[in-house]
Amino acid sequence: MIAKLQCVVLDCADAVGMSRFYQSLLGGVVNQPDPRWSLGEGWATLHTDGGFVLAFQRVDNYRPPRWPDSAHPQQFHLDLEVKDLEQAQEDVLTRGATLLDGGDGQRSWRIFADPAGHPFCLVRH
Repeated sequence: MIAKLQCVVLDCADAVGMSRFYQSLLGGVVNQPDPRWSLGEGWATLHTDGGFVLAFQRVDNYRPPRWPDSAHPQQFHLDLEVKDLEQAQEDVLTRGATLLDGGDGQRSWRIFADPAGHPFCLVRH
């Protein structure tokens, strides 16, 4: 092993807004003091209850991915496990997510975009 994953960083136009969006989905603490990062106007973190850290970096002239357009690829996505897919979909949509692919009603996942356009999936447990 060469390294340990410190966090996953998402580019966006509004770092604090994105951290609060993911906090509403995953819980945790936004901008918890941590000696590994200097928090500021262009940087925010979310320390989840499970110990995983998401970081958000403001980028001037941010251009979101456009799933499934390969000219603007998704670059990465998060799979978020949920117990009730229908309820979770309603909850993420009210928090600002956009449904990208609702599936065929048979599969166990659906694809959404966060407010900055990053794809993520809700996956039924």
